[in-house]
This record gives sequence, structure tokens and C-alpha cells, in this order.
Amino acid sequence: MNAASADPAVIICPSCATANRVPTARISESPKCGRCSQVLFKGVPVAVNSQAFDRHVMAGSLPVLVDFWASWCGPCKAMAPAFTAAAKSLEAKVRLLKVDTEAEQAIAARFSIRSIPTLIMFSGGREIARSAGAMDQRAITSWVNQHLPPG
Repeated sequence: MNAASADPAVIICPSCATANRVPTARISESPKCGRCSQVLFKGVPVAVNSQAFDRHVMAGSLPVLVDFWASWCGPCKAMAPAFTAAAKSLEAKVRLLKVDTEAEQAIAARFSIRSIPTLIMFSGGREIARSAGAMDQRAITSWVNQHLPPG
């Protein structure tokens, strides 16, 4: 095992937003949160408020894919099952979040969300890719894989 793979990843708990250090070699072994004992990967997107959003994007080691959506948006509703299906295949290499732009207007304004659905991918706290418009599961997965940082 090389030194890089022995470094722990910081995985933010989807239930309580606690940062957990998990050896990268053990990420696929259904790790649990040290605080609330919930599994760290549930295979579904995590709906977040502004505090949880910042915690996942800024403090976590994983790249983060965010779906900016609203309940009144037809294309957002149509894409929701595809985004959920993508979570099953992309976790544990990417954390998928959902931000309701009506409930979390400050986050939407901070990232200049002009149309929804909009997907933004973050790595190391920085935006690395953005796409507006609905996608199916295959397109979401392909788009994410194209933009994943190396390593």
C-alpha cells in the first residue's frame, strides 16, 4: 500500500454533518459516523441547508456534486430519480447533495444560479464544473466521471 492510500479521507456524515476520518482503503466497507453511528454512505443524495452544504463542500475530502433545484420546477422533478440513481453508482467516490433554491436562497445567490436544475461539482472547496438543464442517470454519471479530479 502506498503512502497516499493510507491517508485518511475526511467524510462528512450525511445525518449529523460530523467530520469523520476514514482510511481511504476502508471507504468501501460501509463506515459509520463516530458521533451518531449512522452509515456515511446511504446511496442517496443528501438534502442540505447552508451549514451542511459548507461542511460537505469545504471540509470533506470527497468531490461533491450538487443539484440546485426547486419543488415547482418540472425538469427538476423529472431529473430527481436520475440523480438518486446516480448517487447509488457514484458514492463513495463523490458525495451528492441537493439544495432547494427556494429554501436556501443565499446559497443559490452565492453561486449565481440563474436556471434550474443546475449541477455544480466541487473539489477542495472550489467549483470545478457546472451544467444547467436536466440529465438522465447515464449523462450525470458520465459528466461526473469526466470532471473527477485525478487521484
